[in-house]
Amino acid sequence: MALCASCSREALAALDLIGAVALLLWGLHMVQTGVMRACGAEVRMILASALNNRFTAFLAGAAVTALLQSSTATTLIATALASGGLVALVPGLAIVLGANVGTSVIVQILSFNISMAAPALLVIGVAAFKRGQRTRTRDLGRVAIGVGLMLLALRSLTDSLATVEHASLFRTLLPIGTDSALLCAVMGATLSWLAHSSIAVVVLVMSLASAHLITPGATIALVAGANLGSAINPLLEGGRLANPASCRIPIGNLVNRAIGCVLVLALLGPLTALLLWVEPGPARMAADFHLAFNAALAAAFLLPLRTVARFLTYLLPEQSQPPDPTTPLYLDESAIQAPAVALACAVRETLRIGDMVEFMLRQTMVALMKNDRQLVVEISAMDDAVDRLNEAVKLYVTQITRQALDPQEARRALEIITFNINLEHVGDIVDRNLLELAAKKIRRQLQFSSEGGLELAAFHRDVLANFKLAFGVFISGDVALAQQLLNEKERLRMAELAAAESHFSRLRAGRVESIETSSLHLDVLRDLRRVHSHICSVAYSILEASGQLHRAQVSFDQATPVTLPSGVSF
Repeated sequence: MALCASCSREALAALDLIGAVALLLWGLHMVQTGVMRACGAEVRMILASALNNRFTAFLAGAAVTALLQSSTATTLIATALASGGLVALVPGLAIVLGANVGTSVIVQILSFNISMAAPALLVIGVAAFKRGQRTRTRDLGRVAIGVGLMLLALRSLTDSLATVEHASLFRTLLPIGTDSALLCAVMGATLSWLAHSSIAVVVLVMSLASAHLITPGATIALVAGANLGSAINPLLEGGRLANPASCRIPIGNLVNRAIGCVLVLALLGPLTALLLWVEPGPARMAADFHLAFNAALAAAFLLPLRTVARFLTYLLPEQSQPPDPTTPLYLDESAIQAPAVALACAVRETLRIGDMVEFMLRQTMVALMKNDRQLVVEISAMDDAVDRLNEAVKLYVTQITRQALDPQEARRALEIITFNINLEHVGDIVDRNLLELAAKKIRRQLQFSSEGGLELAAFHRDVLANFKLAFGVFISGDVALAQQLLNEKERLRMAELAAAESHFSRLRAGRVESIETSSLHLDVLRDLRRVHSHICSVAYSILEASGQLHRAQVSFDQATPVTLPSGVSF
């Protein structure tokens, strides 16, 4: 019975320990997401504006990581900026060196006994989150809650380890796993990789050392391994194997940490003695070593970064393969936690899709008029790229909407998805209708009458012009432009009816070309009008938000109807 009771106590102590680590990770996550949501745009601006030289980039990396409490997040942002051509390799590597030092500063702060601030932070955070009217206030409240949870987790770790310290099973097994310095480094790297955070692992090591459950040598080896493991996640998540050049920054970071880890293990004995002489306290020693490790690597690599960059460029050259049109260019996954930035990325990708759809529509009329069979095939292939990009944008915006958005951001997300859906419909009309009509015209070797061809070309030009106007409405949200676009919709409706009436006049006159192409002519007019209706839909949400949609609708309802010749209908 006594043995069973002892085992039960040890199991509960182990469960408390795991729960404290989980709480620490969740607090880190809340701080990171809160900062990204509240200041995501500013964070990226800090990084983008500090790229004049490696030293300002280094300081920016340290500052951003101190805010985000995650060197992995900073490295992913730097990798995304470098992949998009917005940052050169040398400043990008300097940002990562600064990020590594930034995590050390956080650990230094957490190494002091500041857990008494946890209740105040939780109260302030909950009040800001619940009562804050502005989204940024709520997000900063989320940050305060996250910091409070981290401090509570540290207190819980200390209490749990005080119980575990007397557990016979734990005291028997732990020395077996920490006898080998190499095994300790591997354990630290694995835990850091799994947790996506070197901070959490270093804090856990500090707690174990403070409870005298691991030796000073094992402490240093575990911390060195934790630094190595945190460099693995950016490589797996930020680098794209299809373009090895995008892996340069995360691989440079991993090599930097690996060199440091090897040197620490080689000099573990003298290094342990030196650190014990400087700081006898086990927890403070772990924090000091974490800071010294990253500061030493930054000092060693910051000056020769140009040489490192040249080596990485040689090792991972830019691929000279043609770009895949179905691959999104602007959907930055690292920006998801900053809705304003992520929505801007989605807008850029939507405009890219719009350019592709506009090109398809423009070239379709060329294929129709010139009976170009090869052009029909090329345009049809583009529709697959439009569909895949459209799906990528919708999934990306859906990820953004899983967060708490303010009303303006939520409305913008809906506008992006709606405009994308309408662009997809336009692409389908071009592919499944207009191109089919072009193929039919080519097969039968038909030609429009000269007047009919000019009418279709003029109608097509008006549709393309309003395509540009729709882009302006989508980007600016300008009410006057939206009203102008809806006025154009009414004008195009009248123009379609006038063109149809002119076509029937030629039919009555017995024009052979008009008789042969009558159904084609009317179908092209109908499909171009459908395209125009889809691109005009972007104006409705703008006018609705401004309260002018009903007024615009009334003006359409009161428009003068156009009467077709008797016996003619659509």
